[in-house]
Amino acid sequence: MLQTAARPASAIAAITDDEISSAIRTSVSQVRRNLPAFTYSAQNHSSVSNFYPAVPNDQWTAGFWPGSIWLAYEVTGDKVFRYAAQIQVQSFLHRIENRIATDHHDMGFLYSPSCVAAWKLVCDEDARNAALLAADQLMERFHEKGQFIQAWGRMGEPDNYRFIIDCLLNLPLLHWASGETGDPRYREKALAHAHTTLAHSIRADHSTHHTFYMDPETGAPVRGATQQGFRDESAWTRGQAWGIAGMAFCYRYERQEVYLEAFENLLGFYLKRLPDDLVPYWDLTFTEGDEPRDSSSAAIVACGLLDMAGMVGPERARDLRELAARMLGSLWRNYAVRDPAVSNGLLLHATYSKKTPFNRCRGEGVDECVTWGDYYYFEGLTRLSRDWTPYW
Repeated sequence: MLQTAARPASAIAAITDDEISSAIRTSVSQVRRNLPAFTYSAQNHSSVSNFYPAVPNDQWTAGFWPGSIWLAYEVTGDKVFRYAAQIQVQSFLHRIENRIATDHHDMGFLYSPSCVAAWKLVCDEDARNAALLAADQLMERFHEKGQFIQAWGRMGEPDNYRFIIDCLLNLPLLHWASGETGDPRYREKALAHAHTTLAHSIRADHSTHHTFYMDPETGAPVRGATQQGFRDESAWTRGQAWGIAGMAFCYRYERQEVYLEAFENLLGFYLKRLPDDLVPYWDLTFTEGDEPRDSSSAAIVACGLLDMAGMVGPERARDLRELAARMLGSLWRNYAVRDPAVSNGLLLHATYSKKTPFNRCRGEGVDECVTWGDYYYFEGLTRLSRDWTPYW
């Protein structure tokens, strides 16, 4: 049953037009400042003492930095940004042609903000070819038994026969590929994976499993688990955020009521767990105390809210936009980098992966900038400032 999420009680005011302009200018300046370090290199998934190191293009997060460059290009029209972003395109083409660190599902995270964006904005043919190759690679990870895209690892191994909530954000790449090629199989696999996620990743209380295992022999559901949340039974904050934004993106491609219902229910659970400043702790088990925040999750959710606002009735759209504007207002006033001496990122106080006795992660990027947090923060500001064509 659909439960339209109420706006949480909070003293946080919506970001103003002047603040949006200031935040965008600050973001553009920081991206410009980072070009010498990251034009021919990738940006690490998370900062170290608030500064990103340069790394090779072999992480699942590498697409977000060129996405931020493209956002800066859209704002300014400055060809310096286009030049740098198209250098990145060549790196992404090389990566997918040579299958460098592509044994996972994150092709949408990699190729939508880097290469689909380049095709949409400047008709870069190499970018289009790279994104289509990435969509083909993603298709190879689809399992007929269970109807899902395998997250990580060698295909079909029992310990790897699983999908994660994050993959909803990889599905737009398949929908885009169907539109580009006229081949319905990309869309069909995207729809199948989305419905498997709806069937198994969302609990009765509308919280989400991070990871879900399937039976490799029968394709039947086995169990939910976590890789990065506090424990298997908790709701990892970024996973809930991926679910909210992912359902909005699914609804944009296919106006199925089940996506809208899931969006509202996932959002309702998320809002109940927010602290007063609307920026969550890293796992939704925590609503107060000294645990790290995850500013990136608030940025992701804000983008999902603004995406859905373009597809619902005027009253609900107004509420969604206001909530997103309040979240982004909190991020700009309390989490954004203002001084480049403090950080080369855009958004402080994010959490990549916090180790606990109950999860399976190695622990890194805690209370740091994360490259997707920077990107979604910039995307959210862009969405608020004008009509924007998504890269997703």
